[in-house]
Amino acid sequence: MKLKKGNRLSPQIEKCCLLLVGNESFVNAEKDLEILTGVNVPHSTQHRLVNSYQLPEAKITKRAKSLSIDGGTVRLRTPLGQQSEWKNYKAVKVHNRIGMAFFQDNESLLAWINQQPLSRTINCLGDGHDGVWNIIEQIGTKHQRREILDWYHLMENLHKVGGSNQRLRQAKSYLWKGLIDDAIALFDDLKKKQAKNFQNYLRKHRFRIPDYQMYQELGICIGSGSVESWIKQIGSRIKIVGAQWNPNNVSQMLRLRCAYLNQDFPLSTCT
Repeated sequence: MKLKKGNRLSPQIEKCCLLLVGNESFVNAEKDLEILTGVNVPHSTQHRLVNSYQLPEAKITKRAKSLSIDGGTVRLRTPLGQQSEWKNYKAVKVHNRIGMAFFQDNESLLAWINQQPLSRTINCLGDGHDGVWNIIEQIGTKHQRREILDWYHLMENLHKVGGSNQRLRQAKSYLWKGLIDDAIALFDDLKKKQAKNFQNYLRKHRFRIPDYQMYQELGICIGSGSVESWIKQIGSRIKIVGAQWNPNNVSQMLRLRCAYLNQDFPLSTCT
């Protein structure tokens, strides 16, 4: 059975526990494990297993050409009667490859990205959030990094301006071709706050707004949907109904969930 001294669980059962817990609650994992294997491992035991398990760090072998970064939220445990507390974590997805997530630890996120093999030009996509771009600005080198504002977030901000549909369509056409000054000029005669905010948004991210049409024709990614989908998949585990997490356990649970989604559970490490 290859059991370690003082351990009643075989490596295979440990792997089954990790796989189940990576996708559902500890209570449900206990029930499903017994149905599937006939072995009862209490949910409290599975919880201790997860917290003590040394999960390998995900790696890629081929050079990464594009990646996206965004933030998610996790609900932390609070004393009975107190309002729930939500904290942010950051997730990164190497497009068409693997992803990782880090809780309140941007340094580890950056270390993980910069340890991966990156292409001579690495496309880095994000929305307009400063926290995302503060991280992206430390990926690779200045000449290696190509920063791209997510097209779909750009369109969301455009439609917040409201008003004339014809003006919005014209702005969309200009931005699709990277004509930023022309898009800004369209709103010069508007005094409402939404229009001025959008103009400032375009000026702020000017160097991140490319000729999207040309990029699409060249096969360069223009959307950060990959990481948004990744965060939703992480959330389907850590945001299950009633879930509240001890802050000390969040990082391990994020790593476990990412390992599950990356299909990165080598049996040889389950000891």
